[in-house]
Parts: sequence; structure tokens; C-alpha cells
Amino acid sequence: MATETFYYDNKIVRNFAIATAIWGVIGMLVGLIIAIKLFAPDFLGFIPELSYGRLRPLHTNAVVFAFAGNAIFLGVYYSLQRLCKSRMWSDTLSKLNFWGWQAIIVSAVFTLPLGYTQSKEYAELEWPIAIAIAVVWVIFGVNMMMTIYKRRVKHMYVAIWFYIATFVTVAVLHIVNNLVLPVDMLKSYSMFAGVQDALVQWWYGHNAVAFFLTTPFLGFMYYFIPKAANRPIFSYRLSIVHFWALIFIYIWAGPHHLLYTALPGWAQSLGVVFSVMLIAPSWGGMINGLFTLRGAWDRVRQDPVLKFLVVGVTAYGMATFEGPMMSFKSVNAITHYTDYVISHVHTAALAWNGGLTFAMLYFIIPRIFNTKIYSIKLANFHFWAATMGMVIYVIPIYWGGITQSLMWKEFTADGTLMYPNFMETVTHLIPMYIARAVGGSLYIVGILVGTFNLFKTMRAGELIADEKAEAQVAVAESAARKESTFHRWLESKPTLFTVLTTVAILIGGIVEYVPTALISSNVPTIESVQPYTPLELEGRDIYIAEGCLGCHSQMIRPFRSETERYGEYSKAGEFVYDRPFLWGSKRTGPDLHRIGGKYPDSWHYMHFMEPRSTSPGSIMPAYPWFATSTVNIESIPAKIRTLQRLGVPYAQGFDQQAIDHYRNQAEAIASGLSSSGFDVEWDSQMVAMIAYMQRLGTDISAQADRVDAVPLRRDNDEADATATVSHN
Repeated sequence: MATETFYYDNKIVRNFAIATAIWGVIGMLVGLIIAIKLFAPDFLGFIPELSYGRLRPLHTNAVVFAFAGNAIFLGVYYSLQRLCKSRMWSDTLSKLNFWGWQAIIVSAVFTLPLGYTQSKEYAELEWPIAIAIAVVWVIFGVNMMMTIYKRRVKHMYVAIWFYIATFVTVAVLHIVNNLVLPVDMLKSYSMFAGVQDALVQWWYGHNAVAFFLTTPFLGFMYYFIPKAANRPIFSYRLSIVHFWALIFIYIWAGPHHLLYTALPGWAQSLGVVFSVMLIAPSWGGMINGLFTLRGAWDRVRQDPVLKFLVVGVTAYGMATFEGPMMSFKSVNAITHYTDYVISHVHTAALAWNGGLTFAMLYFIIPRIFNTKIYSIKLANFHFWAATMGMVIYVIPIYWGGITQSLMWKEFTADGTLMYPNFMETVTHLIPMYIARAVGGSLYIVGILVGTFNLFKTMRAGELIADEKAEAQVAVAESAARKESTFHRWLESKPTLFTVLTTVAILIGGIVEYVPTALISSNVPTIESVQPYTPLELEGRDIYIAEGCLGCHSQMIRPFRSETERYGEYSKAGEFVYDRPFLWGSKRTGPDLHRIGGKYPDSWHYMHFMEPRSTSPGSIMPAYPWFATSTVNIESIPAKIRTLQRLGVPYAQGFDQQAIDHYRNQAEAIASGLSSSGFDVEWDSQMVAMIAYMQRLGTDISAQADRVDAVPLRRDNDEADATATVSHN
């Protein structure tokens, strides 16, 4: 065989390593700020851009897409070149990938605190940025696939399988979930509404965790554990089962985020079944990783890289056991909407994603800079600070989540709620929120020490920008030679492998999501449910911009404890005009779906200005800017026209009447507030928010001919033009 000389591109690896470390520090610091705001809501003052609701999506995007996202590119660009024995196909595409991704992150830093958001979990960024994400992701995918095609190794190693699945699935998920119709450059409405939007979002949301935060890191596990331990992977056959079972099953599990909601029961049940099945492949992967270290445990005690890998893979096993358990309906009834979910997520994020990321950084940086880790002691301190910080973070919040749920559900001997005042559960959790901030602070101290250690390591060495490598060029094999197994043969066929991977991840989507998400006639409607008035629509958009859904749900589940506390349980037909859906994931505050008409307008005014004046013990931040900030009235006609194109049955020409309709309804609310002693302008955000609050949950008890109802179009085939029509 001939020997060929080539050069690995380490500059792109260095760039992603630096970005990973910097964005990790920033993302975690924002997380600490919002953790403090949970027990000190006035922390950092009354600045809209620094409010909890606006900073929370910034934190999740910074950690998921900035920290973990850059870590994904770091790991792929380092390992893929060495697995393929080939430099990345295009240095230009590598640079476009790097700078494009950083530009996307910076755009999130500016838009999210300003309130420009779609409000969907892990998909908050508005449509121009979402398009940019798709473009940069395709650039990455093309560069990756072309590198695989020009590899000097016949068979694709298991890590590459996971990289391919990541690229294909994330592209599909991102594009489908971001199907929107723009209003302007920074505002859009989802093409899906209500139940359909919820199903598509959690198909995306759950599988963003699966294929952005899991499959690429499993690829890193399969590459870096054998490399760091200098041992082969425990079982090749187990890796095959792990890969195909995982990618096929994972895509079905999204509905377990929507148990006991208005989602059709059959979809909920399918989500439960496949979620429970996930234990097998997930634990198969964990076993494969940990068993690779058999005989190398002495090295684990000494090597910080292996320590991070072991804790990370163990946390993966814990999280992938806990997730299926939480998908059982009996368990979900206790854990959903509580802080228990927050601990579950952070166990995986801090230990699994964080652990593997730090392991990669400590493994890669010394090698591409031709030096040793600056300080093993500092690396070990980082490990223990991160591990103990994670433990101190999650244990009190696990406890707090169970406490929340049991307090919400407890009844007296007389059959009344033991804790009818929601604030009783909130105040009970304050010590646990403080403990979380302490644990998070320790984790951040570890990151700061680790970042210092890594930058000192870089300074001690010199980057090998183009690392020389050699590989033997394989000659054509004899036609008589046969592969030992079908899968071994498949590993030499990247196109067929990618096609089969795509088929595996699409089956679940087609079977589970098409019947409800794409066939609108399958969603029941309610005759009295009408579209939002222009004023209510504007209030809803403000609610979204402020991130209120991060603390409040709008979904009353059919439990006695919830109907006693909040009112009639929520029904699918009530959400047919909700774009996007706002069912929420956590209740830091009470559910709001039946808040309409429960309190007078003056109560809402005081609650927004100073929450503790109406709800003693509340940790909700104040929103004094609602009273002074005005609504952009001129944008309302465009919003109405956009919704009409999406099928909302506003009457023809209503966009030209929308501003007058808005003003009439707003002036009535402003006049009522004035008579209560609160002077506020009709075009203020306060009035719009109050109108939206007073609308919530009133449709099923209100008459169809409300005095503030909007005119609906009258189609010839409609028996009653005031009835709700399907939202497609």
C-alpha cells in the first residue's frame, strides 16, 4: 500500500475550543443571575432587558447552542478528521461554520433580552435567525459528509454514525418546527396552532435534547473514552444495537411532555410506550462506555479527562433512566410542572454535556498545542467543584419539586384544598432556591478555574495549526472478499447509511405527528371560541415577549386538585387560535388558563406594578414599564392580515378596522382603571396585558356574541359565521 501525507486542520478546532469555554462561562453566569432572581426578584432592578422572563431563554440558548453547540463542532472537527484520516473537506466551509455560528449566538444575545422571541422551548429565535441556523447547519453537514466521502478509512467508526444521525435529524426538526409566516423582520406567527403546535414543538423539543444534546455526545463517548483509556470499545455489536434502537425509538417520545393535556390520548400513550422502551438502548450505550474502562480504573483516579468522562456517562445513565420513569402517567402526574423537571434537565446538562465537554477540552487542547495540561491540580479542582456544585444544585430542587406537587394535591379531611393559596408552596421553596444558587455558584467557580487552566495550557505551548499525518491508501479489494456482516458492509456506504438513518427517524414522525399536526379536522372545535381581538392579541404578544410562559402554564389538567384550584379543565378546542401554544413547562406561579374575570382590572394593574401588593410572598418581578411603554399600534393591521392568511376567520377588510376596534376596547379598560384611581393611557402595554388576562379561559362560559368580539368572515358553506372554524 502507498503512504500518503496530509495535514489536520487544528485552527478550526482551537477556535471552537475557545468559543466553547467563553460561551460556557457566559451562559452559566446568566443562569446564576436568574437563579438569584427566584429568591430575590428585584435583583438587578426593574430593567426590562434584565427581567427573569427575558433572561431565561437567553440562558437556555447560551448553554444549549453556544456552549454545547460549539462543543459539538469542537468534538466533530477534531475526531472526524482523525477517524477519516483526512483533513476537513473545505477550510472555507469550516470558517463559515465557525463565524456563522458565533453570529447566530450574538444575534440571540441582542434579540432575546429585547423580547423578540417565538417563545418555543429551544426554538425561541425569530425567523431570520432560524433561517441562518439552517444555513449554517447545512454548511456544517456538507463539510462533514464530504469529509466522510473522501476518507482514507473504508469503514465508518461508530462515532461517525452518531454524527450523521445528528446532522440529519436536527435539520428535519429545526425546519418543521420553524414553519412560520412572518409579520415583519422580527415577528412571526406559527403555521401550527394550539394542540398541533404543542405536538410539533415537543416533537422538536424532546428530540433537540435527543439529537443535539445526546447523539453527538454519544459519538464523543465512543471516540474519547477509548482514546483516553487506550482501550478498544467494549462491544462493537452493542454499539450497533445502541445506535439503531436509539435513533428509531427516541423520535417517538415527544408526547410524554404533554401527558394529561388536551393532546389526543392515543398520542400520549404512544409517547409513554416509546419513552419506556428508551431505557434499553440508552443503558446499553452507558454500559458500553463504562465497561470500556475495565482494567483502567487506576488511571481514572489520576486522569481528570477520564474522571469527567466517567461522571458524564454515569449521569447520562441516570438521566435516561429517570426520563422514562417520569413518562409513566402516574409519575408524570407528580413531577410535571414542578421543579423536579428542572433538576432532571440540569443533571444531564451539567454532568453529561458539561462533563464530556470539559473532558474533550482537557484532552484536545494539550495535544493540538503540543504541551501538557498546565495544572493537574487545577483540573482536579475543576472536576470536584463541578461535580459537587451539580449535586448541591439538583438535590434541593428534586426535593422541592416533590414538595410542590404534594402541596398542590393535598386535601383536608373536609375535602377542601389544604393549601388553597398558591403562594404557600412558593414561600416554602425559597431555601431550596437559595441552595440551588449556591450549587450553581460552585459549578461556575469550577468553570472559571478550568478556563484559566486551559488558557494557561495554550500559552505554555504553540498551536500545531496544520498537524502532519500519514495514512495508507487502500488498494481495490478482491471481488471475492466478502464483508463479515451486513452492518460491516453498510459502514462502507455513507450514502445508504444516511438514507437508512433518515428513514429510521422519519417513521415515528409520520405515524405519530401527521394525524394530529397536519390534519386539522382531527382537532375538535368549540362553537363559542372566537379569535383574539386586536387588543387581546397585542397583550398576548407582550406576554410572549416578557417570557411569562416560563413561570405560568395555561393548561389545567383533569385532576381534582387542579379543577378545584383553577376551574374547568382545558380542552383542545379552546386553543385553536393560539399561535404559538402557551401551555408551559413549569409552574413557578399559578396556572392562568381560567384567570379571566377572576379579578378586577385594578387588581391586575397593582399586580403588575408590585406583585407583593396583591400576592404576599410572591417572587414574581414587577413590570412598572407596562404603565409607561406604548404599543406599536401601526403594526396591528399587518398582524391581522398574517393571521388571516393562516386561516383565522377575521372578516374581510377587518385589518383596516383593527386599530379602531383596538382603541374602543382599550379606552373602556383605561376608563375603568381611571375610575379606580389608576391613570394609564389606552395605548399602554398595561391595558393590552390586562385585556389578555381577562380573556383567558372565558370562551367556554361566554356567549358567542360578546360585545368586544371581532367580526368573523361569513363563508357560504358556514351555517353560523360566529362559530369557531378549524384553524387551518
